[in-house]
Amino acid sequence: MVKFGIISTANIARKALIPAMMRAEHAEVVAISSGSGKAQAVADEFGIPKAYDRYEGVLEDPDVEAVYIPLPNHLHKEWVFKAAEAGKHILCEKPAGLNADEMVEMEAACEKHGVKFMEAFMYQFHAQHERVKELVAAGEIGDVKLMRASFSFPLRNPDGNIRVDAEKGGGSVYDVGSYCLHTFQNILDDEVADVFVQGDVSPEFKVDMSARGLVNMRSGVRAMFDSGFETEMRHEYEVVGTHGSIKVPRAYRPDAFGHEGQVIVEKGNEKRVERIYSDQYKEEVEHFADVVLNDVSPRNSYEMSKKNMRVIDACYESMRTGATVTL
Repeated sequence: MVKFGIISTANIARKALIPAMMRAEHAEVVAISSGSGKAQAVADEFGIPKAYDRYEGVLEDPDVEAVYIPLPNHLHKEWVFKAAEAGKHILCEKPAGLNADEMVEMEAACEKHGVKFMEAFMYQFHAQHERVKELVAAGEIGDVKLMRASFSFPLRNPDGNIRVDAEKGGGSVYDVGSYCLHTFQNILDDEVADVFVQGDVSPEFKVDMSARGLVNMRSGVRAMFDSGFETEMRHEYEVVGTHGSIKVPRAYRPDAFGHEGQVIVEKGNEKRVERIYSDQYKEEVEHFADVVLNDVSPRNSYEMSKKNMRVIDACYESMRTGATVTL
């Protein structure tokens, strides 16, 4: 059993990760902390034994073996450093940091103190994505030529939301576009060669409220993504080959559909829908518990996190300069 402490009472912790830890095998939430005075209320809600009104409380607790960090993006590096120094294993929300350099520093800190680290891209733990990889590898749709991914949702009351706070790492590419970029590399087992991205930057918030990008993979596969806070919920990707296509319409939040993912294969006039059930948050927690308990490497490795942060860096550079950025 891995005993977790939660650093922050953020929505993602309350709505997704804490419940997932309670469903998971080999995981137990023993403490939670908050800087806003909400820790005790959340502890009471979930039956968590200990609550602290300062983040350090979780790190000082000898019962806590691993921490989950769902803090705003700009605080990830600071608390990863502190957790590593305290000897706690770390499951950190995506994106891991504000840039690739921060990820390099976090890796060094965790390696120095001998703790495990994983960036929490939960989507990859849903079984539908492994099925897509199997179909692509089997040549189901021929040679892959194109991939596209979209992740957006309506942020109806943005005032005060950290997603649009420029000083806290706000912006649609950081928040949801990062999933699309990770997906290209994960599903295609490929690296990004260059990106060209246009963003709609809010005059008020100074962050990209939406973005569109063209991505060239090193293999020659072309990809495109869009992300944003201004349209209805869309979380999907499609892999297009010489003989057909594979669509995944519930790519990132299948939990909103009772954990049911769908893999839709279309070839000519033929269409096949495969329904795949998987509890991605629970699977993520169980995988990380296995990493800690059995001293194995996490599926989302340091190398993958660094690569994805470099791509995010390139996207923001492209938005600023209006030019294609080569990695």
